[in-house]
Amino acid sequence: MEKSSSPVQAWEQHRNQAIACYGKNQFREYLTLSEQNLELARTLGDTPKEAIALNQVGLAHIRLWQPQQALQFLQQALVLQRALGQPQLEVQGECFPQTVVLPLFGQATTLNNIGSVYSQLGEPQRALEFFNQALAIFRELGDRRVEAVTLNSIALAYIRLGQPKQALLLCNQILPIRRELGDRAGEAATLNNVGLIYSDLGQPRKALQYFKQALLIQKELGDRTGEATALNNIGSVYSDLGEPQRALLIHNQILLIRQDLGDRFGEATTLNNIGFAYRDAGQLHQALDLYHQALAIRETLGDRPGQATTLNNIGFAYRDLKQPQRSLDFYNRALILYRELEDRPGEITTLANIGAIWAELEQSDWAKDFYQEAQILAEKIGNLFLLDWIQVLRAANP
Repeated sequence: MEKSSSPVQAWEQHRNQAIACYGKNQFREYLTLSEQNLELARTLGDTPKEAIALNQVGLAHIRLWQPQQALQFLQQALVLQRALGQPQLEVQGECFPQTVVLPLFGQATTLNNIGSVYSQLGEPQRALEFFNQALAIFRELGDRRVEAVTLNSIALAYIRLGQPKQALLLCNQILPIRRELGDRAGEAATLNNVGLIYSDLGQPRKALQYFKQALLIQKELGDRTGEATALNNIGSVYSDLGEPQRALLIHNQILLIRQDLGDRFGEATTLNNIGFAYRDAGQLHQALDLYHQALAIRETLGDRPGQATTLNNIGFAYRDLKQPQRSLDFYNRALILYRELEDRPGEITTLANIGAIWAELEQSDWAKDFYQEAQILAEKIGNLFLLDWIQVLRAANP
């Protein structure tokens, strides 16, 4: 007669299954298993396991782009971890998908995850507060690997704050740590980030140097997903350099990799980028065809952030085609999604895009209202890059 598993064994089994799902980007399944584990932990009266499960449920909501739900569970996890007097806790973090056991690690990982939530909410200043708390603990632990990961999160927050030079200083701290540890994958990721920063600083050729270094490492590692990411960034640089045909060649190469890997998320991203390259080349109808293909995949996957991005791009293409009403229709659909997702930078960008349409239609009062709303939100979250961009738009359409 087969013996039924105990609640503890069931908890361990669910945890292992959840980690496997996370590794395959199956975040809805990961959420379901983590929720089951939370119920089991509470049934057992096992507070450390409850804290782990709360953190994992929060992480699932982060990956599903549900920041408010994530925050609710992560705050509960943090309260329990602190009440437990900083015990040995097994945790899983957004930046640390492997399971680890270290003193204080539970708190630090939860703090890091809360920082990720505020990044999603478009509040990089709040995110920095939590990332810095996590960094202090990781440094106390002397764990250089996770120190580098957290510094990377801080660098990304500075990029979102419109402070790329500060982000670059941090990346220059991260690179030697990752090289010292022999972390080639981490080194490639950091080189990619440095490239993105130079793109933001308006230095595309310098960005290209870093993206090519990252690509060499990804090929050396046989990491085809990483290779596709680096190629994607290289393609974007060629678009910025006014070489859309070269960008198209690269993005079509990426599309084959994504399709070969069965990476539907990546496939949608690449179709979107191919559409962008066609738009740069002035081939707007081809661009729209690609955008609609990307949108269909993202709707099938339930990728709402991706849908919002593509809706915005479709709106832009119709704007270029001098079809303002169709453009407004897609911008408004994007705006609804960004507000539901509480993605403030996306909301700000879309409000400003709508303002630009009204300005082109010589509806100055409507344009001013949308620009003003965008500016107030940008000031609220402290995004200097978006503030500068809105001021340029307003100056062009007084």
